[in-house]
Amino acid sequence: MDVPPVPAGVLRAFVERAGTEGEERGGRHHRSLLLKLPEDLAPWVRRSPGTPVTVRVPRADALPVVVRTWAREAGIHAAARTVLPQVPRCLAEGDGVAVLEYVEGVTLAALCPDGKPVDTLLVGELTRMLADTARVRRAAVPPLPAGRPGNHTDSRAYLRTLAHQAELHVRRPNWPVYGGLFKALGVPEDALPRFAERLPALARRPYGLLHGDLHRGNVIVPHEDGAPLVPIDWELAGFGDPLHDLAAHLWRMRYPAAQWDEVIDAWAHAMGRVRPAALNGLTKDLGHYVDFERAQSAYAEVMRAARSLERSTGEAGLEGAAEAVDRALEEAAGPLGLARRPGRDEIARILHRRHAARADAAGRPLLAVAWEPDGRVDEHPRFPADAVTRALLAEGAAPAERVFKGTAHLNTVVRVPGVDFPVVVRRKVSDVERREAGYLSEHAVLRALERSGADVAAPRVLALGRCGQGEPFAVHTYVGPHDDLDRPPAHPVYGLLPHEADGLVDQLCELTRVDCRQIDPTAGEGGFHPWLCDQLAVLVAGLPDRTQQLARSLGLPDAPRLRQILARHRVTPRRPVLLHGDLNPWNLVRCPDRRALTLIDWELALVGDPLYDLVRHMHLTPTGSEIRDRMIRRWAERMPKECSRGWAEDWRVYRWLEIVRSAYVDLDRLVSGVGLDAPNVRRAVGSYAMTLEVALASLGLRRPRTAGPSLVRALA
Repeated sequence: MDVPPVPAGVLRAFVERAGTEGEERGGRHHRSLLLKLPEDLAPWVRRSPGTPVTVRVPRADALPVVVRTWAREAGIHAAARTVLPQVPRCLAEGDGVAVLEYVEGVTLAALCPDGKPVDTLLVGELTRMLADTARVRRAAVPPLPAGRPGNHTDSRAYLRTLAHQAELHVRRPNWPVYGGLFKALGVPEDALPRFAERLPALARRPYGLLHGDLHRGNVIVPHEDGAPLVPIDWELAGFGDPLHDLAAHLWRMRYPAAQWDEVIDAWAHAMGRVRPAALNGLTKDLGHYVDFERAQSAYAEVMRAARSLERSTGEAGLEGAAEAVDRALEEAAGPLGLARRPGRDEIARILHRRHAARADAAGRPLLAVAWEPDGRVDEHPRFPADAVTRALLAEGAAPAERVFKGTAHLNTVVRVPGVDFPVVVRRKVSDVERREAGYLSEHAVLRALERSGADVAAPRVLALGRCGQGEPFAVHTYVGPHDDLDRPPAHPVYGLLPHEADGLVDQLCELTRVDCRQIDPTAGEGGFHPWLCDQLAVLVAGLPDRTQQLARSLGLPDAPRLRQILARHRVTPRRPVLLHGDLNPWNLVRCPDRRALTLIDWELALVGDPLYDLVRHMHLTPTGSEIRDRMIRRWAERMPKECSRGWAEDWRVYRWLEIVRSAYVDLDRLVSGVGLDAPNVRRAVGSYAMTLEVALASLGLRRPRTAGPSLVRALA
């Protein structure tokens, strides 16, 4: 039932006069204050003067990290009291303020902190409370908001709705402020919708009223002997699958792991007595709800950890925040689809950069940014040292739209005050072990390109250095739309257009003008193809044992046998030139000038056979036969003769070699999960079954009978 209306001025009077003479019970979203009713306010709630009540006041600085079904609680309390008469009545409410009956007692959290086992008798009472709450049917609760499932037994629809509500009310409102942080940590922007899409069919269970937030701080242990436990704070109550209430209770109560089975059994026993149909699929489905709680909680914990640095900026505060983020990401890695979790040190550096970017009321940074220049790159006349400092400050405050995480680098696009062009701060992801090693320093390659005068569209190196924590970074010119930095660069994800194919080939020809010996004095010694085959065998030998075992079970040879097979082929010697080495679509940025494409991410550059760059590009990029023939024909016509002789016999050899390489590298990515958050990697592993078939055929081998198609499909 609804409470009588109370004027807003009266509610403000309740808030202003709520004292702290008694115990304050408060959560992250509100403060609960004891008030002994004064004579002028008592009539408004139909209680005698001096009667203690609880005045609950929302915290102005609370993060929006919860999903609410109902804005007002009076109807929820009334519905819950039909099965749990100890629930306090709501006496007045409005504008987020609620006046409630006061419950004498102490919170369970004060008696038994998180992580401690809960007494078996209390577990029984808590689970009976959840079961009794689920007895409340649809007719007894306030009207449900639009968009909630109409079929009140459809568990999958309910959980999918939860995920979409969390996306709408938790992730999106906080993304403008915290999105850059989440992107740097590797949390995909679409993690919650993807969680909803992955849900399998769930058993049907009848809906009921759910408390939604029954943790130790929301349970009052009364002073009176024999009095039942009192569930308070029903602001997150909902109407849905009772299994969700169990999962939320398990997760938020922070039971020790050894006690989970006891709690689940107690809940099943209690629920079986009042709503046995709610036990359908308990064992199979509970994990999906726990996964949702892990995923939703991760957003809140990461944001709270970042905000905690506003109160404690010292080393201890940073370590505590990094530990909290590390724990949240570890717990939610599966549900959020994290391909890789950053290490604790990397998390601390990301949090430090974000906090350093905050400014005081006068616009001055709260923390100084210390960095040391790398002597291998001189100070750029258009980007002096103070501009580098400002770029590093701006990096931590960049929104999600300007943060790009690749396989091995974190790139952040920023505008620097006093500089008339945007730049990108580029950092290596420190704990990622890249199987395909780089052989040249990216800054040296880009500087050699710049000095050569070759007509190649590539970024320019503006600065190279190390931050105070010893973390290396580089600052490059930004390749992308300068007029709108929130609009991402355009990549030829589905293949090159004809003019783009021409522009790329022309730039490959221009690379022949770069003096390779400036960056690799041994260029051309020993022959490129034998060296490339040897490097592939070294890569295979260095794969983790688990990957090597699986490779053998799929029919792929070990390193010694691979060397023997690769040695059967020879290619025509060609003049070595600078190669990009990784011309996948995401390393090509569409640009409006005649070159059509800008070539970025040169960390895998090397010196070698110019035919290899062309073939590897066509292996990494969707290329139709017409575009392929166009590129090969133009390349053969425009490339210097000493760089193209014998190409017609050799290009299939390199193509075969790259397919074999992918069979090993993509398998390792599937096993380890490294790099799966990069779009080019996701595309490659998605077609692994085909890659394996072609690789085995190229090697003259067959897939073992034990490695059937279902195993290969399961891997991908």
